[in-house]
Amino acid sequence: MPRFSANLGFLWSELSLPDAIRAAKAAGFDAVEAHWPYAQDPGAVKAALDDTGLPILGINTIRGDNGENGLSALPGREPEARAAIDQALIYARAIGAQNVHVMAGFAAGPQAHEAFIRNLRYACEMADGIGLLIEPLNRHDAPGYFLTTTDQAREIISEIAHPALRLMFDCYHVGRTEGDVITRARDLFPIIGHVQFAGVPTRGRPDEGELNYSAIFAALAEMGWDTPLGAEYKPGGSTEQSLGWMEAYR
Repeated sequence: MPRFSANLGFLWSELSLPDAIRAAKAAGFDAVEAHWPYAQDPGAVKAALDDTGLPILGINTIRGDNGENGLSALPGREPEARAAIDQALIYARAIGAQNVHVMAGFAAGPQAHEAFIRNLRYACEMADGIGLLIEPLNRHDAPGYFLTTTDQAREIISEIAHPALRLMFDCYHVGRTEGDVITRARDLFPIIGHVQFAGVPTRGRPDEGELNYSAIFAALAEMGWDTPLGAEYKPGGSTEQSLGWMEAYR
């Protein structure tokens, strides 16, 4: 039976992060994850995690100014990118988060690649037990984002060759950009550090759309995946009213 992590960037987003953690526990989730928790007191977040017993699987580095969607692949912005990495790692340690997603930003070309490599090497030096994730984003939702395919991510992970750095395999993004999600997951399984999901193409609840998540979750289990899967979908209203898809797995 799969286990699930509530992505609190989308689910219960109207609540404070501590209250959203408690709501996720009440709804039967096995873990939580967040996007950008930095405005929240880490002590209050840690208290909610301790109260509920839920692990927090990850947070993101900040987007930056003007909707940049990350800083780490932006040439000439290394001081800001590394400050964002430091901020994320400090916050992750304070709340016990297992991973940090290092966001690349909108960029292209060899200089962007080299900037991303340098900043990811820095993140690996500073990680000290925290996992680092990179995530390809689909061109429909994030046109111009530096990291767009799982092959590109695999090449970067291979080039850096550090055990802290792994792939965020988001079934939604892979489904929109590459398709054949199960085959891609099987091929990339050795470098996957976290799995997320949502309905394709709307990013709504996972039982709506093109992807058969019962088959995907079963395939991941057969591969040996046993970490909670990240429900990173837009509920389109009340989160509680969107959770009927979970009943099939309980």
